[in-house]
Amino acid sequence: MATTGSIPLFLFLLVGFEKGGDGDGPSECYQQYHSDELPVVALSSGWFDHGSRCLGNIAIYGNGNSVVVMVVDECDSTKGCDKSNNYQPPCDNDNVDASRAVWEGLGVPKDSQSLLDFTWTEA
Repeated sequence: MATTGSIPLFLFLLVGFEKGGDGDGPSECYQQYHSDELPVVALSSGWFDHGSRCLGNIAIYGNGNSVVVMVVDECDSTKGCDKSNNYQPPCDNDNVDASRAVWEGLGVPKDSQSLLDFTWTEA
């Protein structure tokens, strides 16, 4: 897995990072919730790389804009559909879940916030 350079065209989903949101619990990086007003993301397991990117920044490019975000969680690509994963299926291997602030930073209208083709790099 490259640690620099561009990773092109992957899924990008709107996820709630606040307590009671649609995530599966507190963040994997340090077991806390995050305001959806903060630009934070969860990376699929391979990109999360056993926590090596925890609290690090990546730059996301999409919709003609860019935003620097902090990695706070993993979107598990290896298991799912159980209580600890909120009964959600495993994430795709090319998945980034993003808070509302990330979508707003990229200028994506609320009615279009579901999937977006984008690239990201280490920041």
